[in-house]
Amino acid sequence: MPIALFVLGLTVFSLGTTEFMIAGLLPELSGAFGVSLPQAGLLISLFAVGVVIGAPLITAATTKVPRKTALVALLAVFIAGEVLAAAAPSFGVLMAARVVTAVAHGSFFGIGAVVASNLVEPGKRARAIAIMFGGLTIATIAGVPLGTFVGQHFGWRATFLAVAVLGVIDLIGVLALVPHQPRAGHLGLRHELAAFRNPKVWLALGTTALSQAALYTAYTYIAPLLTDFTGFSAGMVPPLLALFGFGTFLGSVLGGKLADRSLMGTLCAGLLLLAVMLGAFSLAAHSKPAMIGTLFLFGIGSFLINPALQTRVMNETEGAPTLASTSNISAFNVGNALGPWLGGVGLSAGAGLLSPSWIGAGLAVASLVVALGAVGLDRRTGKEVNSDAGRTRELVEGSR
Repeated sequence: MPIALFVLGLTVFSLGTTEFMIAGLLPELSGAFGVSLPQAGLLISLFAVGVVIGAPLITAATTKVPRKTALVALLAVFIAGEVLAAAAPSFGVLMAARVVTAVAHGSFFGIGAVVASNLVEPGKRARAIAIMFGGLTIATIAGVPLGTFVGQHFGWRATFLAVAVLGVIDLIGVLALVPHQPRAGHLGLRHELAAFRNPKVWLALGTTALSQAALYTAYTYIAPLLTDFTGFSAGMVPPLLALFGFGTFLGSVLGGKLADRSLMGTLCAGLLLLAVMLGAFSLAAHSKPAMIGTLFLFGIGSFLINPALQTRVMNETEGAPTLASTSNISAFNVGNALGPWLGGVGLSAGAGLLSPSWIGAGLAVASLVVALGAVGLDRRTGKEVNSDAGRTRELVEGSR
């Protein structure tokens, strides 16, 4: 695989760390600014809103800008957002910094996924995207636990500064090692928007949004569940988050390999596993050993689906994948925004720390139903459920 893929993966590691680390720092941020846990959870929801609204707009505005130039500019904005967050004098400024960072985050993911898919031969698109998204899983293994550790021992501001330094390293790597990929001169915003006439694109986006809502409903409040319900000490939260991260890494690797063979089969199996594990929290949370195993399997199911989700959208956009790819990142973050809010509703209603996992299980089932609807539409239109190498080659060449 080209080294540029791993540079993109390293950058996604930084992006993923700043996205996920808030869950581990929620108690510290709540105490630092004198806000409740559900209010602190808005830092995750508003980040997601920034991606949902900002990322497609930025991508649409750069449809004729060379992709490498766009990636470099987005990294510069990302670094600025992290520095602003580290210096935030109030909760409002911190929320604003998160929104700035989110706009760069979402656009980078969408454009970067197209760049990654164009770096490899047609039959390896899902694996290429899995390598890039692998940075996100490594963020859950190493970045988030380390960020939580740094925040607990050196203050939450130090965590944001550390991510800003990583962003500078990423910027140097992209400048030096990611090849130039010009936009095709005849393709513009109108051509990109035309891809959304395909109903399968909307089904794919809906599957993404619901599945991520399922994940984030439970994951946002995992730290208080582990400490206040299951009885783990606060010091055990970072290694337990790392265990979840190992599950996400394994899920992403398996998802990339399996999605190139059976895209929708992999997606549906992953969604089923996600729903089962979220439902299992209600039993596992009463036992520390059971919680450890469930948390690991929860990680696998959460990320087994990601390569299939992203590849599905790109396969259905007929040579204009950039805006649709970014829109799928927005769909991820629609779920990321909806999940913490729904989990907070359950907590605020007094339903207890297990309520987010039950809400998440319902959302995972809904996502599976939408995915199965897409499978049915594939069959009615006479198209293959799996990614087809010949069709993929046409899409890759058309997106260059």
